[in-house]
Amino acid sequence: MSIKIGQKSYGDRIQDGLSNSFMRKAVSGAQGRFRSGRLKAAEELGDWEDWRTLGEEIRSHTMENLDYYLRQLSEQVENRGGTVFFAKTAEEANEYIQEIAKKKQAKKVVKSKSMVTEEIGLNEALEKSGCEVVESDLGEWILQLDEDPPSHIVTPALHKNKEQIRETFMKKKGYTGSDDPVELAAFAREQLRQDFLEADIGVTGCNFAVAESGAITLVTNEGNARMVTSLPDTQISVMGMERIVPTWEDLEVVVSLLTRAAVGQKLTSYITALTGTRLEDEVDGPEDFHLVIVDNGRSKILGTEFQSALHCIRCAACINACPVYRHVGGHSYGSIYPGPIGAVLTPLLDGYEDHKDLPYASTLCAACTEACPVKIPLHEHLIRHREIIVEREKMTTKAEKMMMMGFAKWASTPAAYKLSTKMARTTLKPWTKDEYIEKGPGPMKGWTEQRDFPAPSKERFRDWYRQREQRSDH
Repeated sequence: MSIKIGQKSYGDRIQDGLSNSFMRKAVSGAQGRFRSGRLKAAEELGDWEDWRTLGEEIRSHTMENLDYYLRQLSEQVENRGGTVFFAKTAEEANEYIQEIAKKKQAKKVVKSKSMVTEEIGLNEALEKSGCEVVESDLGEWILQLDEDPPSHIVTPALHKNKEQIRETFMKKKGYTGSDDPVELAAFAREQLRQDFLEADIGVTGCNFAVAESGAITLVTNEGNARMVTSLPDTQISVMGMERIVPTWEDLEVVVSLLTRAAVGQKLTSYITALTGTRLEDEVDGPEDFHLVIVDNGRSKILGTEFQSALHCIRCAACINACPVYRHVGGHSYGSIYPGPIGAVLTPLLDGYEDHKDLPYASTLCAACTEACPVKIPLHEHLIRHREIIVEREKMTTKAEKMMMMGFAKWASTPAAYKLSTKMARTTLKPWTKDEYIEKGPGPMKGWTEQRDFPAPSKERFRDWYRQREQRSDH
């Protein structure tokens, strides 16, 4: 797995999403819960806009001085017995971790939830090296068993219902119980407990690294990350190079924003800080600790007009506010990073060639920008992506170019515009039912298949206004 998931075209992915009624209902319900929870938590915090401004300032300052803080982090980790590796590419990161597994003669690896390891395809790389890889986050474990990619940054199995999960457990793990969520969770806990005890290596992501102390922090609700970091003798944390804050005080701010913006919690169940290897008087923790800091295209974003995209704290608030995501789901984006942040970030990390459609997966309503706890101007970035795709990358088709040229000519010719407004209702009548166009012709078809498109009025505004003026004169 990598940033790109699947080989289907954008149009096919959209149709799959639109036809999945359960997914659409689940996403809509979750978005409603997350949004109301976020608003309530923000209200309880008070001065939410001031907190957002502070979060933006912390992330902006960190990105402007990223080289300094990464150097400080690296020194602090090494001072505490850890080893730091800077990976320029996904391949370099995977090769380094594969080499560790080889030296340790590792047979089993347990992982906590990590988007960056999904991004670099770490599971597949370790499996090629002969390791069994087990995801310990419940949602990720379900998806791993089902060989299905995540569809949401925070709740990866959002698109699955309990009946589907029960069927997966039955096929892959011999489960014989009911579809009661409590019973399903208990079964998963029982299965994973043995994996924790047998693991040779534990792999985690990193919500935020604290530069001043070398600590790696994890924000979780299930407690599985504590097992991943406590039991195996070797621990590897993988972080995107931007996932760093200067101080513990800064961490307090961004974590407060993250937990509230993600699911409306004041704090998650576990906020874990890890600092290097196990000390002599400690009974748990790793004997060997490695921090892998991944670039994989991020440095190309620094210093550009898109730099604020690196401010993202992976709360998914933009996803939870997005009306497009509500209707098409996460897999429609063809990226492990879905929603507005995915539509901005994916083309930057992986190029426009496979992702040129993503910036158009937006209504530009700016709900994502409003929801973002660190004030990333997501809708403005999407507009800029569109400009680049058309003007610099020249990725539009000849048909689209001709249509836009025709539109420009028509819109700038008063006579043509006037004639078309006269003919509009008559021309569209074959596709009109009552006051709406049901299945419009040509480019209108994709829109009218999913939405009510108002039919042209019987009376043009121009005619109404002229008659009004004539009446007023008399």
